[in-house]
Amino acid sequence: MPIDGDTRSARDLLKALARYREPDHGRSILELAVTAIPFVVLCVAAWWVMPISYWLTLVFIVPAAIFLVRLFMIQHDCGHGAFFRHRAANDWVGRILGVLTFTPYDVWRRSHATHHATSGNLDKRGVGDVDTHTVREYQSMPRWRRIAYRLHRHPLILFGIGPVYYFLLRNRLPVGISNGDRRFWMSAMGTNLTIFTVAAILIYLLGPWPFLLVQLPVIILASSIGVWLFYVQHQFETTYWESDADWNVHDAALHGSSHYRLPGILGWLTAHIGVHHVHHLSSRIPYYRLPQVLREIPEFEPIGRITLLQSLGCVRLHLWDEDQHRLISFAEAATR
Repeated sequence: MPIDGDTRSARDLLKALARYREPDHGRSILELAVTAIPFVVLCVAAWWVMPISYWLTLVFIVPAAIFLVRLFMIQHDCGHGAFFRHRAANDWVGRILGVLTFTPYDVWRRSHATHHATSGNLDKRGVGDVDTHTVREYQSMPRWRRIAYRLHRHPLILFGIGPVYYFLLRNRLPVGISNGDRRFWMSAMGTNLTIFTVAAILIYLLGPWPFLLVQLPVIILASSIGVWLFYVQHQFETTYWESDADWNVHDAALHGSSHYRLPGILGWLTAHIGVHHVHHLSSRIPYYRLPQVLREIPEFEPIGRITLLQSLGCVRLHLWDEDQHRLISFAEAATR
């Protein structure tokens, strides 16, 4: 699928990205420091002002949640082997961050690798993606399944209850990933044990209520922000879905992932994960090099571009229309 106004294919652009793949260890360490230190400081500040007013605590909880999302993005890069040159460094930093993000690193890395390998493939849905049905599938469902699917796609479930369930409960077990491989059980149980140990120490030092009144809002808000970002990166009107026979990994990466153009500081706070089409095309590029890619290869700029305001409209998109090759709403599907 060629790019509008350009003749270079996704495969050609992939070759042009090779020079951006090498991580800079100094930059990576700096990125880790300027993310982890503010996160810790904000959490400590939230606990410190709690005796004065819980409203003041909330002032610190919101940015703490945003920095936790950024820590997850560093964990994400580690999972792709993109943050450091050496696998051991990526893996151990990723595992440590997994305790803060409530995400067992090795389990998530396997699930996310499957997502990258099957994104946009209608015949390989179900792992590491947002549950999406086609119009024909939805219309052939019994009534109770249509109701269940509509509930699942409701914003309150998608960005409220769902993220809480996923990060606080589902991540505690390697559901659908383990396949009898004890490495994934060790990852999940090791993360759980470390979370429990750190929580026990903090509860001993701070007390149960101060701990919970900061930790729970931070993880709940961060998980909702993270799920929103992931949703917008793939659930936009002109995204890419094809049956396995017609599916192409490079086209799926480039055209099935959005360019979520966030204004100003929001791009930095979200570790430029909005440049998702470039990331999917070459996942070994460290996130801090993604803005450089846009500057030096301008063909990427208009592909799948969505502004912050436009992204709000993605919430009403629920079904893939195989005839029109776009996501549509339940209301549009009802008129067909």
